[in-house]
This record gives sequence, C-alpha cells and structure tokens, in this order.
Amino acid sequence: MNGVAATDHPGHQSSFVLMRRLLRESVRRYLGWIALAVACMAVMAAATALSAWLMKPVVNDVFVDKNRDILWLVGGAVLAAFLIKGLANYGQATLMSFVGLKIVADTQNRLFAHLARMDLGFFQATSSGKLISRFTYDINMMRTAVSNALTSLGKDLLSLVGLVIVMFVQDWQLAAIAFFVFPLAILPIVRIGRRMRKVTANTQHEMGLLTTHLGQTFQGIRVVKAYGMEGYERGRVADVVERLFRLTFRAQRIRALSSPVMETLGGVAVAVVIVYGGWRVIEDQIDAGAFFSFITALLLAYEPMKRLANLNTSVQEGLAAADRLFNLLDQEPRIVEKPGARDLAVGGGNIVLDDVRFSYIKGQPTLEGVTISVPAGKTVALVGPSGAGKSTILNLIPRFYDVDSGSVFIDGTDVREVTFASLHANIALVSQEIMLFDDTVRANIAYGRAAAGDAEIEEAARHAAAHDFIIDLPQGYDTLVGEHGTKLSGGQRQRLAIARAMLKNAPILLLDEATSALDTESERQVQAALGQLMLGRTTLVIAHRLSTVVGADLIHVIEGGAVIESGSHVDLLALDGAYARLYAMQFAETADDAQVAEVHQG
Repeated sequence: MNGVAATDHPGHQSSFVLMRRLLRESVRRYLGWIALAVACMAVMAAATALSAWLMKPVVNDVFVDKNRDILWLVGGAVLAAFLIKGLANYGQATLMSFVGLKIVADTQNRLFAHLARMDLGFFQATSSGKLISRFTYDINMMRTAVSNALTSLGKDLLSLVGLVIVMFVQDWQLAAIAFFVFPLAILPIVRIGRRMRKVTANTQHEMGLLTTHLGQTFQGIRVVKAYGMEGYERGRVADVVERLFRLTFRAQRIRALSSPVMETLGGVAVAVVIVYGGWRVIEDQIDAGAFFSFITALLLAYEPMKRLANLNTSVQEGLAAADRLFNLLDQEPRIVEKPGARDLAVGGGNIVLDDVRFSYIKGQPTLEGVTISVPAGKTVALVGPSGAGKSTILNLIPRFYDVDSGSVFIDGTDVREVTFASLHANIALVSQEIMLFDDTVRANIAYGRAAAGDAEIEEAARHAAAHDFIIDLPQGYDTLVGEHGTKLSGGQRQRLAIARAMLKNAPILLLDEATSALDTESERQVQAALGQLMLGRTTLVIAHRLSTVVGADLIHVIEGGAVIESGSHVDLLALDGAYARLYAMQFAETADDAQVAEVHQG
C-alpha cells in the first residue's frame, strides 16, 4: 500500500530543491568533464562573437573603402572563426553526451540497487510497469533536463554574453534599446514552465499505466485469446494511448507558447534597432560597418536567447521526472537488516515459529498465534484449504515478510538477528509460482550458484527428472527458455526449478507445491529425487495432494491462520478430524478418476 501511494504521487518539491539535489547526487562527480565542456563552450562563444565583430571591417574596409589588402585577411579571419566554432561545438557536444549518458547509467544502476533492497510487500503493492517507466522514461527525461540546463547555461549564455559585449562595443545606445523589451518575457515563460511540469507528471503516470497494461497482456496472451478478450484489451490500451496523446499534444502546445512570445519580442527589438539605427547611420552618428556588426550580433543572439527562454520549460519536464524518481529512491524497505547483524551458522537447521501473528492488511489477521517446530533433518508438511496461511508461514522463514509479533528461529537464532545473505544462502525454495529467466537452461539451473560446473548442473537435472527432456531440446542445456520459460511446458519449468534448488544444496528446503505441475510419471521420479535430497535436511513442505506428504515426519493442519491439528499421517487419520476429512475427499476423487480412466480404457 505504501508503495502505491509513494510512487504514484510525487512529493512536488520546489524546482530549486530538486535541481540542487540533481547536481549534488548525479552531476557533481562529472564536474571535471563539464569544466572541459564549458571551456569548449567559451571558445565557441568567443568565435561567435568574433564572427559578428568582423562584420564591421567587412562593410567599412571591403565594401565601402574597397581595400584589397584587407579582403583576404578578413575572409581568412571569418573562415578561422567558423572553423574554431565548429570544432569547439563538436567538443562540447561530445563531452555533454558522455556526461548525460553516464548520468543515465549511474541512475539506472542506483535505482536497481535500491529496488533490490526493497521488501516483497513493496513489489506486490507497485506494478512492474510503473517501475520500468522510472528506469526508461523518467530517467531519460531527467537526463534531458540536466543536459539542456548545462548546455544552455554554458554554450547559449556564454554566446549571448559575447554577442552582447560586441553590441555594446559597437553602440551602447542601440544595445540598451534592443534589450529593454526582453525582460517582459520572463513572467509568461515562468508560467509556461509551471504548466509544463504538471502536464509532464501526468504523462509519466499514464506511461507507467501503459507499460503495465502491455506487460500484463503479453504475459497473459493465452488467457486473453482463450476468453476472447482481445477487443477488451484493445479498448483498455486504446484508452491509455488516447490519454497519452492528449497529454503529449497539450505538452507540445504549451512548449510552443514560448515561441510566439520570443518571436514577437525579437521582432520588436529588431524593428526598433533598424529604424533607430538606420536613422543614426543616415545622420552620420554611426558608421555602416558598426551598424551591420551590431545587427549581425543581434540576429546571432536571437537563437541562444530563444533557447534560454525555452530552457525553463525543458527543465520543468525533467524536474517532474526527478521528483518521481527521488520519491522512489527515498522510500526505505520495511524489512531491513538489524545493525550489527551476524551471519547465520546453521548446524542441524531446526526451525521454530513461536506464537507468530501476521497481517498483510492491518486489522485483518492472516496468522493468529501459530507455534510449530520443524526438527533438524526432519520433514514437516503443512496442509489445509487455500487461503489458510500455509504459504505465509513459509514466507516468514526467509524473511520475505516480518512477523507482527512472535518470533521465527533457526537453530535457536531469531532470523531478524542475522544477515539476509547468510539466511538466504542456507535456504532453497521451490514454489508453485515458477520463475525462469529468458536465458539458457544451464543458466537457469545454475541461478544462485553461477560457479557450478557442467557436471554438477547435469547431475542436478538428472535428480530432478529433467535431463532427458533437456537433451531433446534444440540446443540442449544451451537452449533459451524464453521469457518466464514460455518455450517449456509447466512440468518442464517446475523440474528446472527443482533442479535449481537441488544444485544449491542448502541445509533447509522450502517446498511450496513443488510437484503440482507434474504428470504422474514425472511426479514419481521427482518425489524419489526429493526423497534423496531431503535426507539429513530440514524440509518444510506445503502440499494440497496429501498423497505427497503421507511419509512426512510431522503434519500440521492449518485452517483460518491457526494450527488445528498436528501429528503423523497415521495419528491424524486416527483423530478422524479435519485431516481425515481432507484425506477421505481426496481419496474419493482419486477413486473416481481411476474409474473414469478404466471406463475410457474399456
């Protein structure tokens, strides 16, 4: 819940605060590169001012006095000015591109490292599409703001200063008149920037929704097609696309507003200069060369002045992205390592949950006073109806969530007292929600033990009854499994996940419906392999099919977030309670299935 609120609604910090933080956290480490870029900008500005100043000897000495000697000198000076300007522009553009792209890379790495620290509840409360939007759209918008700000404040401002100096040198009265009108543009440009930041924030929100919709649709395309929901999904995406179109078009309209403001003011300035300056030339108060040099400097100053006027709009777009990004970076995980946490030293691997209470939503308890023990080296099963709290109990052991009260112990040590790395290194998990990465079969099995050799990987696959189907794949162990393992069947994906857990060879095994997607023959093979793997290891098993846990050392029946029965399979049947009823129902279903199969065979 906190994740949604925090990532959907930025903090709306002031532009000054955001820009200062951007400079401190993202830009400061590249000040040396930026200084080189600014030096190139200064050279470029000087060359631009020189080209404007050279208009005076061009007019006076070449066109008016027809001085042949000065012709080649002035022509060469103009060529040199433009050559220097071009080289300096290349230098600053290259350096600023390097800085901008490094800022993107650094921020993406920083954001991913931060998100990797966040707890499971955060990811359940925040859609993946919104997080991906931060990585792509928001970070690039932030980079654009930083690059534009630094470039405009460097190249454009320095060029403008150089040209203004030329204008005042040629005629300070004309310069004063020309620049009198431009301060009038400040107020409307500031208002335009504020509107742009608001529109950009809304656009970023809709971009996150679009990414979420697309991801959900592509991942669930089988369900979409099976239920004939293509039209519905097209409509959902079309609604978001339409909102994005309206917001983007509105942003373009707002951005374009600064152009008529600057064009009008620029036209007024040039017209006044032409009329007043022309009158002064006619009256011999200023020579033609100085006037043309002034006009050239004024016209050259127009473009950097316009870019500086548009700068606030561009910066506000980036600051809206930075606001959302910093809001995400400022969130802290609710589950953190205790200061001075020590490494977990597992002996036997005894697990104890002592009077554990837990709620996903405040006021709606999921577990109510659960106390169970998983003796070292033994296999304990949790059974019961869906939603009883079995998976929640399992998730508390590796601290995917923290208990509201009570404690979880491994070999007498509270899991809140140890480091995450050591805790997770001693636990292997196989869940009914199989997660495979778009990589090779080999890489997916070795996930968590990247240094494992080919022989170890193959041995784990054999124990998981996966080797035979793997070698039949087009490239064997080097076959790409596709996103989420879409190129494999459900049973094949599950066997790769079991092979991954086997390769990890941890002293504690957590099995959450680990054989749920397997056919009868594969399940028999994997159960035999799991039986070998569980020898001497502490194993907690969740299973709906009771036939898979009848050999467990201890079975706990969970119902309504509490343990209602405990004992061995034989003991629980003798109680003739909840477990016996569950077993009788499943036995009846199995018998019915067998009768149906016999009829079909007959």
